[in-house]
Amino acid sequence: MNSTIKVAKRTLLNNRRLNYTLPTNTKLYPAQWNWDSAFIALGYSNFNLDYSFKEIETLISGQWDDGMIPHILFHIKDLNYTPNYKAWNCGRKISSSGITQPPILASILRIIIERQKFSKKEIKKHQTLILKIKKYLEWFIRYRDPKKTGLISILHPWESGYDNSPLWDKSMSKIKIDSKLSYKRKDNKIVKKSQRPLKIDYDRYVTIKNHLRELNYDPKKLYFKSKFNVVDVGFNSLFLKALKDVNFLLKFIGKSSIFLKRYILLNESKLIKLFNSRKMKFKNKDLKNDTSIEIPSITNFFMLFADLNNNLINRELIKGLKKYYKNEKYFFPSISSKHKSFEEKRYWRGPVWVNCNWIIYQGLKNKDKKFAEIIRKKTINLVEKEKFREYYSCKSGLGMGAKNFSWTAALYLDFKLNRS
Repeated sequence: MNSTIKVAKRTLLNNRRLNYTLPTNTKLYPAQWNWDSAFIALGYSNFNLDYSFKEIETLISGQWDDGMIPHILFHIKDLNYTPNYKAWNCGRKISSSGITQPPILASILRIIIERQKFSKKEIKKHQTLILKIKKYLEWFIRYRDPKKTGLISILHPWESGYDNSPLWDKSMSKIKIDSKLSYKRKDNKIVKKSQRPLKIDYDRYVTIKNHLRELNYDPKKLYFKSKFNVVDVGFNSLFLKALKDVNFLLKFIGKSSIFLKRYILLNESKLIKLFNSRKMKFKNKDLKNDTSIEIPSITNFFMLFADLNNNLINRELIKGLKKYYKNEKYFFPSISSKHKSFEEKRYWRGPVWVNCNWIIYQGLKNKDKKFAEIIRKKTINLVEKEKFREYYSCKSGLGMGAKNFSWTAALYLDFKLNRS
C-alpha cells in the first residue's frame, strides 16, 4: 500500500474524537465543522464505513428544530477557538454556532451510497439521515429565500466556507465595526499571521456575529436585518447539487418532494440569469447594498458541480477554467493570481484548497474527462509533495496553514482510490 495512503488514514484516525473528527489535531479548530465533516465522512468511506456514517450522524445530531445544521458543533466546552461556544450562546442539545455552511453533505451521502452499491433495503436504513438533510435544504428555501427569488443568501462570510475571500471585500467594507468589540484571537498565534485573515476582517466577522446574536438567530428576521446578505454563485451551486442529490435519494425510500423539485427548476433558471454571456462569467449579488460582485474566484466554477442543464454555459465555464489557472504550476488558486486582490499565502485570497479541486473534479468527470484526470493527478502530486496541509501556494506548492488537515487527508484518499 502507498505509504501516503497509510498516513492519510492515520491522520483521520488521530484527529478523530468520540464519533466525530476535528479539522486538525492542533488547537486551531477544536470542534466539529459542517462541511469539513462531510468531506471527512467521504474519506472514511474508503476504509471504514462505520466511521463514515458516525461522522454524518454526529453532525446531524446538532440540527436545530427549524432544520438548520450549524457550521460548528462544540461537543467539548473548549475556549481556545474564537468565537467559542459562549460567544455564540446557542444550540440546544449541543452548543453550536448560529449560522450554517454549504450543504455539501447531501451530495457526499449520495456518492457514498452509490459507491457502496447499497440495495434499496440498505438505503432504507439511512432514511432518517436523508429526511433530516431534506429538512435542512427546506430550511434554506424558507429562510434564506423568503422572497421566493430562486436564489439562496448567505448572511455571514463564514457561511460560504471561504471566509476572507475578496468576493466579500466590498460588502464587508460597508460594515460599521462595533465600537465596544471585545474578543481575543488565537488562530494567528498558532499559524503565521501572514497566512490568516487580517484583524479588520475579524472585527467585521465578530460585529456581524454579535448582531445575529442580538436578533436571537431568529431565521424569520435574519434575512431582512443581517448586516451582510449576499447571493453567492459558489454556494448556490453546491446548494443546487444538494437539492438534486437529495431528490435522487428520496425515491429509494419511497418519498418525493414537489417543493424541492420546483425549487430545483427555479434555482437553476435564476442562476443561469447570473451568467454574463458577454464576459462568459457568473456574478454574485450583494442584496444588502444592491450591487453586483465580479471577482475571479475558483468558487465561481463550482457551477460545473451543479450539472446545469445548459451545455453552452458548461463549455464556457471549462474554457474559462483553463484560462483561470494558466501559467500556474499548482492549481487551482482560490483567487486568480492576475487579480489585484490576490495574496499568495493569505487563506482564501490565493492559496490552493484541495476541497475546491475535488468539487471541480467531480463536476468535470462527465464533461471533460481528460482535464478532470489532470486535476486528479496534479492534486495527488501536490499533497504527496507537501503532505496534508490546510492549503498550498499556487506558485511554489508550499504547504501552509494547519498541518495534518483532515479534509486534505480525506480527499487525497478519495482522489487516490476512486476515478469514478
